[in-house]
Amino acid sequence: MGQGVAPTTVLQGDVTVGLEKAIKDLEKKLGGPLKWQRMMASSSAAGGLKMTVHGLVYDMTAKAAREAALGAGAVLYMTTAGVLGDAELERIKKIRPNIILLAGGVDYGEKKTVLENAKKIAGLNLNTPVIYAGNVAARDEVASIFEGKNKVFFVENVYPRIDELNVEPARKVIQQVFEEHIVVAPGMEKIRAMVDGPIVPTPGAVMMAAVLLKEDIGDLMVIDVGGATTDVHSVTEGSEEINRMLLSPEPVAKRTVEGDLGVYVNRYNVIEIVGFEEAKRIYGENLKEALKNQPPVPENPEEIKLAEFLAEIATVTAVNRHAGEIKHLYGPTGRYTVAQGKDLTQVKWIIGTGGAFTRLPGGKNILEKIKAKAGTKKLLPGEDAKVLIDWDYIMASVGVLSKEYPADAKELLEKSLRLK
Repeated sequence: MGQGVAPTTVLQGDVTVGLEKAIKDLEKKLGGPLKWQRMMASSSAAGGLKMTVHGLVYDMTAKAAREAALGAGAVLYMTTAGVLGDAELERIKKIRPNIILLAGGVDYGEKKTVLENAKKIAGLNLNTPVIYAGNVAARDEVASIFEGKNKVFFVENVYPRIDELNVEPARKVIQQVFEEHIVVAPGMEKIRAMVDGPIVPTPGAVMMAAVLLKEDIGDLMVIDVGGATTDVHSVTEGSEEINRMLLSPEPVAKRTVEGDLGVYVNRYNVIEIVGFEEAKRIYGENLKEALKNQPPVPENPEEIKLAEFLAEIATVTAVNRHAGEIKHLYGPTGRYTVAQGKDLTQVKWIIGTGGAFTRLPGGKNILEKIKAKAGTKKLLPGEDAKVLIDWDYIMASVGVLSKEYPADAKELLEKSLRLK
């Protein structure tokens, strides 16, 4: 029917004020009062879903737990492997995460480390919900360790066997726990008075929309460049050839968050990636002045030009960090070839969402630049991949809607992407 927009009021300590203003804006556009039966939401209020993740071996259970947390839309403040030390425990106390994800050991394998970590986390007396996604054989002991201290949610092991990832069950429970505990975040106490449906972390909602769309149109990736961060989501199994060469498994649906890449808060970090002198050579002599005067929402031609320049660097850098690559190693039998990281070569659709792509005129051209160039070892989408823009800026909303109304969500999304 329409869209209502208002700036967030999280800093004033009450997000419902901004929500009510957005409803009034929608009523104004529709020309009359609005009534509804159900309100659903995605939220990155209060800094998003703060999580810490603790596993056994970094490249195995810790990595798998990390993939589950990021895919659910969490902001990861800490990832550890092995037995937690005193400094790490102090850091967890300072972070005060919304959720702690505890993993470790393949099923019926090593369990000493995960039990030790459970005792240490329980000893922090944080009252933080814990999701246990480790060795199934340690469940009963983990339950007794946290009894009377932390609420524990048990899910399937994120790394049940060597070289097997199982992140989806943990992702679902992370979002469920987020929904139950979002109201304890500052300024969120009143939200349940208005929102009676699900509340999903915004990046997790974008991932849900991407997974839904993949069923219809095939392998895809979604890039969201914001003022402070750049998110990259990919939903693809990759090619059989690359899968045979992979050193360790990758999830079908993967999200990476680049906390140093943004077109406003982190604009100076983005320039540092290229180097100031090189950036000035490409952009123009007035770069220093333009950076100083750049507002959060660009309006005049000069501000738009700089926003597009920053968005292009952030996009190319973030996608290159997300993508895997081919590597040549040397062993006793000579040189051999392996693949490491996420294979994007089968991606047929590159989708831009977020302010940078939906509001800037050059968004499509920026996304064209992430395609693989001749001779690259990076596992990037090929030249035949098509670029789409989420013109109505509704991927997150559609992701939430898909929990109960998948067919309607798909229709709205395909309309926004101009596929219909």
